[in-house]
Amino acid sequence: MSGRPVIEDLSRYIKHVKLYVGNLPYSTTEDDLKEMFAVHGTVTSVSLINDRETGRSKGFGFVEFENDDDAKKAIEALHGQDFGGRALVVNEARPKTERPERREGGPRGGGNNGGFNSFRQRSW
Repeated sequence: MSGRPVIEDLSRYIKHVKLYVGNLPYSTTEDDLKEMFAVHGTVTSVSLINDRETGRSKGFGFVEFENDDDAKKAIEALHGQDFGGRALVVNEARPKTERPERREGGPRGGGNNGGFNSFRQRSW
């Protein structure tokens, strides 16, 4: 051995920069996004957000870059640019916030908790 320390895989220590990409046409694919953003640097991941019930795109997604400089270049180049007839919204993604767990049948439906019938006068 040469006395040099062994360098382990450092990729897990590198902070990747995640961008929010909004106002996308519903027909956009992850490959479309990766191709568009790869021109500006090394893209490490792409994800489009789909509606849970319909599976249809919600019109936004996230692109992750290997470094901050590439992410900034992509924001400057693509924010406001036309893509499929829509002006793209591209900015650094905010951290995901904790949201309360959703309950089925909450205030919107089921039971007598604010629906139409709760305001009617009972006649019995």
